[in-house]
Amino acid sequence: MTEKTFNRVAIIGRQRQENSKETFKALYEYLKTRGYKTVFERETAPELSLNADERISQDRLAEACDILLVVGGDGSLLHAARVAIDQSLPVAGVNRGRLGFLTDIYPHQFAKIEQLLNGQYHEEQRFLLNGYIQRQAQVTVAIPALNEIVLSAGNIAHMVEFSIAVNGQSVCEMRADGLIVATPTGSTAYALSGGGPILHPGLHAVVLVPMFPHTLSNRPIVLDADSRISICIPENNEAIPYISGDGQKRVPISPGETLIIEKKSQTLRLIHPLDYNYFETLRSKLGWQGSAVPLNK
Repeated sequence: MTEKTFNRVAIIGRQRQENSKETFKALYEYLKTRGYKTVFERETAPELSLNADERISQDRLAEACDILLVVGGDGSLLHAARVAIDQSLPVAGVNRGRLGFLTDIYPHQFAKIEQLLNGQYHEEQRFLLNGYIQRQAQVTVAIPALNEIVLSAGNIAHMVEFSIAVNGQSVCEMRADGLIVATPTGSTAYALSGGGPILHPGLHAVVLVPMFPHTLSNRPIVLDADSRISICIPENNEAIPYISGDGQKRVPISPGETLIIEKKSQTLRLIHPLDYNYFETLRSKLGWQGSAVPLNK
């Protein structure tokens, strides 16, 4: 099936990945020789010699492009996702990181990129979470996340006390090192390392994963994505825990405050090649490739 074509491309990424400079240059030259209008996000690949109109600030990318190509790992795509959602831009990822659950095109596969730009692709809608800290009726900070929102004790070896409610109904009180609230996209990230389940990206669900809970019966729980999750820090909590979204800047939450987590209204348009296979990605990235061993051996 042929989808919408893309004629104007913006490249965005970070410099930390090995050989990313060569990928930026090769991708730029490939796209230019094939007639695509190509620009770079202003902070990306500063060493390339580009005209002034080929470098665009993040907040103006939608004026210059139809799609964002992210060069890097999943962390680069998480960063670019915030830019893309605010400007209603689709995103495709060129993998220069390690695992690459979201960046599924490899640097030598430029032909796949051209097919994608010509309308041969598969599009997914990935939802995000929006967390905000509330004290009485006052909202103090908003935290968006494509992967997860995490409540943690910070740098001190101290458990956090908190209570959880869903849609106004009490779930439990808990003492733990923290709590991970993850989307299906984030279920293969931090939540997976914390013992959470893998959620297929087509599921309309979120998972709550306790981090080293004091009571072993506190287990992960999967909820409808439209749930309103309230995490309250009691007034007598001894530590000041922190909130972070997708591993970005940590924000303190004080005793007496409540973290509210809801589904964000905007979604991320994630573009894949036509041969994209979610289960093949799991097999490859999680090392499920080995042949089965007979039970009698």
